[in-house]
Amino acid sequence: SLDRIVGEIVKYIPEYDFVAVDGIRHELWVVQDKNVQNIVDEFAKIPATYVADGHHRTAAAALVGQDYRKENPKYTGEEAFNFFLAVHFPDNQLSIFDYNRVVKDLNGFSVEKFLEELKKVFSVSLHGKSPLKPAKLHEFGLYLAGNWYKLHALPGTYNDNDPIGVLDVTILSQHVLDPILGIKNQRTDKRIDFVGGIRSLGELEKRVDSGEMAVAFALYPVSMKQLIDIADSGEIMPPKTTWFEPKLRSGLVVHSLK
Repeated sequence: SLDRIVGEIVKYIPEYDFVAVDGIRHELWVVQDKNVQNIVDEFAKIPATYVADGHHRTAAAALVGQDYRKENPKYTGEEAFNFFLAVHFPDNQLSIFDYNRVVKDLNGFSVEKFLEELKKVFSVSLHGKSPLKPAKLHEFGLYLAGNWYKLHALPGTYNDNDPIGVLDVTILSQHVLDPILGIKNQRTDKRIDFVGGIRSLGELEKRVDSGEMAVAFALYPVSMKQLIDIADSGEIMPPKTTWFEPKLRSGLVVHSLK
């Protein structure tokens, strides 16, 4: 029903239609009164939506709302500070791209010794000079010293029955980043950086070939089912696991609290 309502709205000329500096086109329609209530009614039938991106911003908005409530003890619940902006995408109109890792050094290992360490948890094969994009879960691309390698996690390094344990970012964290490369906290460690899949594997090569980074890991994207399974189990995705497209342009719509 929501798709039908939106389908009718977008037949008309959008209020805004422009191409941003990054080449992405944005079209925005203003929903008129009758359709507003129809949309509200349809959303009332949906038991839950999922925070796919922006957990911290959602939490921050809730805290701001609580502060305003303390300052306005006679609030009714209809004030602007009781709400915050969100954009909802149907799962079949949302794409999840890979979120890859680059690391500044090999933590004292030589290239040969580092590959030996990896063979304890992966099958490792030389792929060559052409970029390797992982084709399935538990398969990784490794770019090191000008070459790409194919890695496949060995049995026992993952738990397909655990919503978090099945993730390739978990395998990489528990078996490579922490024990081999000495990266304990990916949120704070300055030796690691993250490259969204929309920027392609060429960006990984560029970061390593320039000498800025020593090694790059290309990961298979998280699936929509994995995302929903993790949320349904009450868990939260590890940091920098998913890169979502499309993304709404920041500042295109503003919700004033005044």
